[in-house]
Amino acid sequence: MSLLELDGVKVHFPIKKGIFVDRTVGHVYAVDGVSLKVEAGETYGLVGESGCGKTTLGRSVLRLVDITEGSVVLDGTDLAKLPGEEMRRFRRRLQMVFQDPLGSLNPRQNIESILSEGMVAHGIGKDQEERREKIKSILDKVGLPSNALSRYPHEFSGGQRQRIGIARALVLEPDVIICDEPVSALDVSVQAQVINLLDELQEELGLTYVVIAHDLAVVRHISDTIGVMYLGSLVEEAPSDALYAEPKHPYTKALMSAVPVPDPEVEDRRERILLTGDLPSPANPPSGCRFHTRCPWAQAERCSTERPELRDIGGGHRVACHFADEIAAGTLKRTTGEVVSATREGVDDNPTPETPGTPAVPEQPGPPKQETVPEQGDTPEPTEKAESADKAAEADEVEKADEVESADDVEKAETTEAAESTEKADEVESAEKVATVDEAGKAVSAEEADEADEVASAADAESAEKVATAAKAEKAESADKAENAEKAEAAETVGAAETEAKAESAEEAGKAGAAGKAKAAGKAKAAGKAGAAEKAV
Repeated sequence: MSLLELDGVKVHFPIKKGIFVDRTVGHVYAVDGVSLKVEAGETYGLVGESGCGKTTLGRSVLRLVDITEGSVVLDGTDLAKLPGEEMRRFRRRLQMVFQDPLGSLNPRQNIESILSEGMVAHGIGKDQEERREKIKSILDKVGLPSNALSRYPHEFSGGQRQRIGIARALVLEPDVIICDEPVSALDVSVQAQVINLLDELQEELGLTYVVIAHDLAVVRHISDTIGVMYLGSLVEEAPSDALYAEPKHPYTKALMSAVPVPDPEVEDRRERILLTGDLPSPANPPSGCRFHTRCPWAQAERCSTERPELRDIGGGHRVACHFADEIAAGTLKRTTGEVVSATREGVDDNPTPETPGTPAVPEQPGPPKQETVPEQGDTPEPTEKAESADKAAEADEVEKADEVESADDVEKAETTEAAESTEKADEVESAEKVATVDEAGKAVSAEEADEADEVASAADAESAEKVATAAKAEKAESADKAENAEKAEAAETVGAAETEAKAESAEEAGKAGAAGKAKAAGKAKAAGKAGAAEKAV
């Protein structure tokens, strides 16, 4: 009789819905009818895609999740039927190493408290001193120093925390240890250390392992028997070497084809099976064979309606497939899916030259040759064909050069025309501004002449003194006006017209000064006349 036997184990989680009253509207079929046997002292490996139910199956063995149906027999005792207190005492013979080492350790407890907690619960050791000595010996076996007892989980590395998890399982002296992804969170070098540690402890203490993993290389290295799960079911089971050498189930074939081979020659010849579609939902699994929706060899008349049983095909090899023998013999054709080379797609790593012994040189692209069609009954000589082809090529090159040159000339002409248009527009704008300035100057000159005539008749000394003061004020006002006019003209002028406008503004300012003087003189004359009139009165 095997140490651990699972027979038709099912774990279904109800899907509930409702606000005031929860009602069950469906189930998630996490584990759906798994049967397997684990012999004492051996390692049983479980592989499969994420979500296929591996971890749930492992937890159901320890009754960490309730078993919906089936039996889990450990050394003749059905764990599924044990009441709570008896199951708690029985767990000393069943322990688990969890996937996340940090998440499985209490951060508020030191290592001695974590390891001694289980020993106290199961009555191992007479006192704390005896338990401490046992813990030190276990730490030494897993490669940790004795001074680690007073430290906390966050003070250790990932590999050290996983060793603490293994030590916690070993202190209870179990018969079976379920390792749920024991090395997935560790780097490659630490993975090798933990795997070697598990092997050494198994030889020394006679332990039995159930190893759950994704890494097929790790499972092959550590396992004696391997079971492949798909969507809550066991689809194939075989000894490790036999399963890797000749997988029978289509899903196992696709799974093994994804494992890279370190030998370059073997890797170049190896084929990869690509599955179509995604993993179906465990809440709504397909009818018949669970894998028929993605199977490359699926047959509509049987695979979609009848669920295959896990049958023995010899040598301890069990497979759940209706057509495993036909697929192995090659008599059943593939209906879906795709088989591709495992090498890089579209890359020829070993190019073969056309002529043996001559290196393959890529052909250099040359000028296009014009094909000549000979007339019926007239076959040109090879020399004439070559000459005509050369002439046609030369003509094409000359024509292309002329087209490029003409295009350049057109572009240059367009650029020159645009530049000339811009220059003419600037000249016209400057001329308009100059004409405006000249008209303003003429108007100012005429005004100055009129004022000069009035100034000529100015005569009174007393009035001249009064006029001088008014002239100064008027000159300042005129200067301000002239300056403002100059700034306005300067702001409007752009480009080449700005310089000319400034010159004209300077000239205008001079004239404005003279006009101011003349205007002041006229005002002085008027003031003199007004003074004389006052005196006369």
